[in-house]
Amino acid sequence: MNIKRFIIFLLIFSLMPMCVYAETDNVSLINNEANLDIQSPVALLMESETGTVLYEKNAYEKKYPASTTKMITAILTLENCDLNDTAIVSKEALLSVPSDYTNANLQVGEELTIRDLLYAFLIPSANDCGFVLAEHIAGSIENFAEMMNLKATEIGCKNTHFTNPSGIQDENHYSTAYDLALIGRYAMQNDVFREIVSTSSYNLPATNKYDSTDRRFVNTNFLIRESQKNYYYEYATGIKTGFTDDAGDCIVASAKKDGVEYIAVVLQSGYDTTTWLKEKFIDCVTLFDYAFENYTTKSLNMQGEVFDKVKVSGATKDTKYLDIVYEDNIDAFISNEQLDNNFSSNIVVNDKLKAPISKGDVVGSVSYTINDITYSSNLIAGNDVIKSNLIPNILKTVLAIFILFLILMIVRYINYRRYVKRKKNYRKNNKKIKYI
Repeated sequence: MNIKRFIIFLLIFSLMPMCVYAETDNVSLINNEANLDIQSPVALLMESETGTVLYEKNAYEKKYPASTTKMITAILTLENCDLNDTAIVSKEALLSVPSDYTNANLQVGEELTIRDLLYAFLIPSANDCGFVLAEHIAGSIENFAEMMNLKATEIGCKNTHFTNPSGIQDENHYSTAYDLALIGRYAMQNDVFREIVSTSSYNLPATNKYDSTDRRFVNTNFLIRESQKNYYYEYATGIKTGFTDDAGDCIVASAKKDGVEYIAVVLQSGYDTTTWLKEKFIDCVTLFDYAFENYTTKSLNMQGEVFDKVKVSGATKDTKYLDIVYEDNIDAFISNEQLDNNFSSNIVVNDKLKAPISKGDVVGSVSYTINDITYSSNLIAGNDVIKSNLIPNILKTVLAIFILFLILMIVRYINYRRYVKRKKNYRKNNKKIKYI
């Protein structure tokens, strides 16, 4: 009987869907049952500010990232170089790129600024620029790959390994949709990176080895190019496409509307067999539309808004009341279904407030936990509270009176002693007189 129960348990357990979220940190999957027509085999949708995952499809499986790799190379470049620095193109860097991969037609010995290399690297996805940057920063591709993997781990990636700066096909060069979303989210916090990936076209200037300005490039991300009528998305802000035969069509995209930005990742994509449109762009639009239609942010507290007014002990009459205000805005990311919800807060205020208090001093904190995400702000003093001098002044007056009284008593005592002494002397002298 026990054996039968054990077999039934195993059968039931084997039919249960495998949960893959335990291995990822800080992931909140609000809704993975959305009826979305995503054609690509791998996809993920993430809210950028909180990292909340709204939709995933095979998003934690290791895949070839192709040129989406370039995001982390660009970040390492921005964090380790001055944009006006000059890098020199080596023969080794050019030979590292297979002939059928995109390049910017760089020349051996050519000198280009880091800024120009980054634009050519990210906009048309020129692979030769990546190898030049890697050598400039780390001295070798191997050293740079170590930097890439260290940075990926720092960002939070757990199933990613890079071997080169551009995404050249390599069986040991892989990532996941979730990890790529983390990298894209991190990269978009850099203003220069954000500016570059939202640029639709770029011209390399003439250099010491190339005297023409005909190296004009257009962005491979059709979502941001208005000329691409089938794909253009008005809210798109970036980020990076990719393609190899083994990786398929790839993209890490971003879109922002009403202050909320989302990251979409689509891997192993192809063409819609009916329209022959690129599925990766169509799927991104589907994901973004779903997010904008079903999710929003709700303001819970405004910066500078008065939370409470309290009486402070030891303060002057004019400043004895303290305004406790929110130091920051608190905007929670929620589904539209939660808009009318009243969210409870955890509030901690110092119960021993005493004067003096300066405007801006931290006097407490407030936090909300919504959909497993905690939003918090300090509570600060909204005005100065001046310490009252009434009691000290009274004490000083009493002390002064006491001291005066004490001095008076001492003086009186001294005078009394002198009087007694004179009286004794008088009596003594009078005794010597004899009357006849």
